[in-house]
Amino acid sequence: MDQGRVNPQMTLERQGIGGLGEIHYNLAEEGLMEAAIANGEGRLGRGGTLLVTTGKHTGRSPKDKFVVRTPTTEDTIWWDNNAPMSPESFALLKADMLAHLEGRRAYVQDLYAGADPAHRLDVRVVTELAWHGLFIRHLLRRPERDELESFAPDYTIINVPSFKADPAKHGCRSETVIALNIDEKLILIAGTEYSGENKKSVFTLLNYLLPEKGIMPMHCSANHAPENPVDTAVFFGLSGTGKTTLSAEPSRVLIGDDEHGWSEKGTFNFEGGCYAKTISLSKEAEPEIYGTTTRFGTVIENMVYDEDTRELDFEDDSITANMRCAYPLEAISNASDTALGGHPKNVVMLTCDAFGVLPPIARLTPAQAMYHFLSGFTSKVAGTEVGVSEPSPTFSTCFGAPFMPRRPEVYGKLLQEKIARHGATCWLVNTGWTGGAYGEGKRMPIRATRTLLTAALDGSLNEGMFRKDPNFGFEVPVSVPGVDAALLDPRRTWADPAAYDAQAQKLVEMFAENFGQYVPYIDEDVKAAAIG
Repeated sequence: MDQGRVNPQMTLERQGIGGLGEIHYNLAEEGLMEAAIANGEGRLGRGGTLLVTTGKHTGRSPKDKFVVRTPTTEDTIWWDNNAPMSPESFALLKADMLAHLEGRRAYVQDLYAGADPAHRLDVRVVTELAWHGLFIRHLLRRPERDELESFAPDYTIINVPSFKADPAKHGCRSETVIALNIDEKLILIAGTEYSGENKKSVFTLLNYLLPEKGIMPMHCSANHAPENPVDTAVFFGLSGTGKTTLSAEPSRVLIGDDEHGWSEKGTFNFEGGCYAKTISLSKEAEPEIYGTTTRFGTVIENMVYDEDTRELDFEDDSITANMRCAYPLEAISNASDTALGGHPKNVVMLTCDAFGVLPPIARLTPAQAMYHFLSGFTSKVAGTEVGVSEPSPTFSTCFGAPFMPRRPEVYGKLLQEKIARHGATCWLVNTGWTGGAYGEGKRMPIRATRTLLTAALDGSLNEGMFRKDPNFGFEVPVSVPGVDAALLDPRRTWADPAAYDAQAQKLVEMFAENFGQYVPYIDEDVKAAAIG
């Protein structure tokens, strides 16, 4: 039985997905909230939020992601980073998942990715859980109601958490699977309730499609100066490095917090919402994001709360440190109405250095920017991926290796060309540890990071004096008003300078060893900027 507004020529039945029970097309937030609570998927929270948990999967499962290997993808996918699945295995997985769905209720959201109409990708998301429909309705972009009657998806996602894959039969690793089939324009997700798999599947897809159009897909947040979209800044970084927090600066206009494209016209957000980490979130430090946690329709994921009052505990990470909330962009008062910006004037690369070696900010040459972009040094933070319980130093190329289907050099060259063409200034910002490594030092003060970024974005930082870092070769400001000068020289923050030197040398060697894999594919200027 079909319910809701849908293109009659593009029902699930017309797509070859038949035999289901109730099918709810394009329910609004109210309907999805009602359904989720009636189904026992979640509970009503303060202010009309939806409180949900995701079971054993409280983070992404990158080792369970697959791309179907066909003649189309054989020479375009970075197979060292993307596990292959045969077309035969995918066909069996699809057939078994659809058989599992027979007679069951399903929720369909017809949405799109990409605020620039010229590069919009229409996506249909079919979910077993009503709250997954609410989540993806927040995170992607919503067509006007009258558009739904002619909506025809470019790609379809089918997400069935209750289906458990069979590795022997379906060519996967475990009962959890995320499989992308470019030829069939279909993504299958099974065996996990973690909602982030929905949005990151779309991002992975865009990372494959857009480079062919000369568009740089970026795992970054973005904002621009008030009433001046030309003054745009982008912030690259993995989860936990501060993309959401730093881009939500009240004095600037938020374009988006996680995924963007850089086209011939400028910057555009892929998404229509935000998926913010809430551990240690406070009203004082991040009032806008905090305010969404009592806003009607916000999805509160894996947070501990008082059973009677439904008051959230922002410090209790007993479920996961990767506790989150999902909400539409319009929940943030300074969010852009268009989600469009100009060509980035500043490109910021965020790293969470668990070694406590890197300075809080450094200015990069274009070649150094490419080096650090391809290196993608950071630390995976607790909870973001399955099995990560404390910060773990890692190199994630392009600050998003799990979502990169093509070779890193494809993205590196695109970014290099755009930085050169538009004259962007590049910065490396460390939001990790200072005064020692993880376990001994402390996290970089958020106030200092914000002060430094403000100076970088308004241009005043460029007017000051810089020193050349002896280990990494980039330029570091000597003094910045409002920031302790010792913080700008990490060696001075350590009780034992010799221990700092040893740690710095260790990190330099890690950089050099990791970068060796890219040397055959890069230009001479980037090779010259290599460390070690």
